[in-house]
Amino acid sequence: MRKRSREIAMEIVYQSTINDNDPKELVEDYFEEYGESEEADRGYISMIVSGVMEKREELDALIEANLVKWKLSRVSKINLSILRVALYEMKYVEDIPNNVSINEAVEISKKYSDEQSAAFINGILDKIVKA
Repeated sequence: MRKRSREIAMEIVYQSTINDNDPKELVEDYFEEYGESEEADRGYISMIVSGVMEKREELDALIEANLVKWKLSRVSKINLSILRVALYEMKYVEDIPNNVSINEAVEISKKYSDEQSAAFINGILDKIVKA
C-alpha cells in the first residue's frame, strides 16, 4: 500500500508543480475520483504532499547543491517530483529507511520516466545520503 501511496503522492506533487494548484485540493480531487478503487493511505499521501510543498525550497536547494553541471531548471518536472518526495521521506519520515526511499524513487522513475532517469535519481539521492 505504501508503494502505491508514494506514486500517488508523486503524481499530486507533479500536478501541483505543473498547474500551481493547491496541493490539498489536488489530494481531495484525487480521492473523490479514485478513492473507492484505490488501495492507498490517504493520510500518508496528504502528509507527504503537504510536507513537500511546505519544504519545497529547502528540498530544491538540496537537490540543486548535488547536481553536477546542471541547474534545477533542467531537471524534468517528473524527476523533480520524484526527488522531492524521496527527499522529504528521507529527511522527515523517521520510520522509513533511506535505502527504501531511494529504491522506491528509482522504481517510480522507471515507471514514469526512463532508464537514464533512474540512474540520475539514484545518483543524486545516494550523494545526498553520503554527504
